[in-house]
Amino acid sequence: MNKTLNQFGKTIDEVLKLKETSRTKLCEAISEGKWSIREIVGHLYYWDKFNLEKMVPLMVQDADLPKFPDHDQHNEEAMTFLKDYSVETIIDNFVVTRKELSERLSSIDRDVRFTIGGGKRKFSGESFVKIFVKHDAHHLKQINEKLDS
Repeated sequence: MNKTLNQFGKTIDEVLKLKETSRTKLCEAISEGKWSIREIVGHLYYWDKFNLEKMVPLMVQDADLPKFPDHDQHNEEAMTFLKDYSVETIIDNFVVTRKELSERLSSIDRDVRFTIGGGKRKFSGESFVKIFVKHDAHHLKQINEKLDS
């Protein structure tokens, strides 16, 4: 799990680099009808917050964790929750939450298996994190494409 958690933690470095980018660039849509970098980081933060509060505390042997929320609704809630936050605050909140989430995930015994939302698939802490490593990669690609444009 260390390798996976290291990858998960590397997103912190990528997000911290954004502090060197102008607020204007961080707040403009990455393309028409899409989120801004600010909103993407907020989206990542809101998922971390959800996992930290609702999922990780329940990760014990044979547990059935709640199903993931409807993605569209969850994302809409994230944007509402973050509307009054500055881009700097969102970045700082992401960093603090990602560090805490990584610490909590690292403390889950590697042999623990659980399901999500009544599903049959057994997850470990590591396979759970891999979902979000892929999610990070998708959004980091979007961010980097915007920064390179």
